Amino acid sequence: MGSVVRWTIGAVAILVVASAAYFAYDFGMLRFNNPSLSHYPIQGIDVSHHQGDIDWKTVAAQPNVRFAIMKATEGGDHKDSKFAENWQRAGDAGVVRGAYHFFTFCRPGKDQAQNVLATVPKAPRTLPIAIDLEFVGNCNKVPTVEEMVTEVNAFVTELKAIFPEKPIFYVTQEFFDQYLKGNEARFPEHYVWLRSVFQEPTQEGCGRWSIWQFADNGTLDGIRGPVDLNVLCPAETGFAHLFPAVAAN
Repeated sequence: MGSVVRWTIGAVAILVVASAAYFAYDFGMLRFNNPSLSHYPIQGIDVSHHQGDIDWKTVAAQPNVRFAIMKATEGGDHKDSKFAENWQRAGDAGVVRGAYHFFTFCRPGKDQAQNVLATVPKAPRTLPIAIDLEFVGNCNKVPTVEEMVTEVNAFVTELKAIFPEKPIFYVTQEFFDQYLKGNEARFPEHYVWLRSVFQEPTQEGCGRWSIWQFADNGTLDGIRGPVDLNVLCPAETGFAHLFPAVAAN
């Protein structure tokens, strides 16, 4: 009986600790990465309708928000309900803006690009179009490498007339390993925006990645609830060298 009691107490203790850790992480009190402004001078956020109404003036006043990449579209017809508002107000507040598209595996790339073209305005001093390539939240289809290459190329080709800049590929390590690793030359030339919330990814003079998403539970004045946090490659002190379309800030 004593061993059963001890096992029960131990199990409860583990559950309590796990719950506390989850609570701390969910509310931004626990974070695996905390890149400093001295080492990563250009930091920013990415947002969507999940962040609700954002006070962009308050957000822009914080030193770790130099840029914001906001969800614009998904698939062939979905438009983020907060994109137009976020795009306008972030620009008015002086934040360097970028738009991203969530790429679904179940819709032709050309159709998806047309959704972007109908939604994202062409504006000066903005980041290149970002393409969110990941399994989480996607449809059940798992394309072959050949299928992924074909559809992503079709997407980027369709964008070129209006957005000729090299796009940004937002990728998880899982997606990178399955599709991009060893096949980079088959995809359009691109910048890499890498998600890695548990450890700092290795870097080689900005050659491996240009943007690192280091947390998905950030807390900021002006935003209710958690927000994704990002940094530019540590060698960058301005935008223009890495992204020529954006004037140095």
